[in-house]
Amino acid sequence: MKIQIISLFPEMFGPVMDNGMMRKAQEQAILDISYINLRDYGKGPRKTVDDTPYGGGDGMVLMVEPLTEAIEFAKSKDENAKVLLMTPTGQPWKQQLAEQYSAESGLVIICGRYEGYDERIVDLIDQKISVGDYVLTGGEIPAMAIVDSVVRLIPGVLGGETSAIKESFSDGRTLEHPHYTRPEEFRGKQVPKVLLSGNHAEIEKWRQENSSESK
Repeated sequence: MKIQIISLFPEMFGPVMDNGMMRKAQEQAILDISYINLRDYGKGPRKTVDDTPYGGGDGMVLMVEPLTEAIEFAKSKDENAKVLLMTPTGQPWKQQLAEQYSAESGLVIICGRYEGYDERIVDLIDQKISVGDYVLTGGEIPAMAIVDSVVRLIPGVLGGETSAIKESFSDGRTLEHPHYTRPEEFRGKQVPKVLLSGNHAEIEKWRQENSSESK
């Protein structure tokens, strides 16, 4: 998968994307991730990317020209990529969307900033995405969450063949059962005996009974 991230602060991504599972995915050529600095498309000698909103009000708004040019550059590198815009007004991100986008060959993720963005870029967007009913200073952290949740679902990234299937929200509502590992006893707390029994039918029954519905 090819992922391009449009951001004013691309340096924020390295510590997350160049470690752990993400580094493994890149080393195995499963993931090709790159960053487009929106400032490179800024206007004038100061590379301006934002301006005051028409109609007045507090804050600054990302300008339509730099955003459009950055998106067009990304699409020139991958014309079939889906374009996602990180914004509190977007559709709530859920596991089903992560599964949907993990099947795509490419994504372009736009990190919003300031008060918002010029609405005239929406024709270039495939979907607006929100990671929750709260406001962050920018779309970088949501973009990291989107990339992580999508990439881990690509075959070959996780260790076990069913790791991405048997987990929370895989059916849209169920939270995973509790997990235990060695030692069998810790400070008086025991691992449930059924998990030590070797009876796979009873273990599966216990796991189903101890899974819960998401709120």
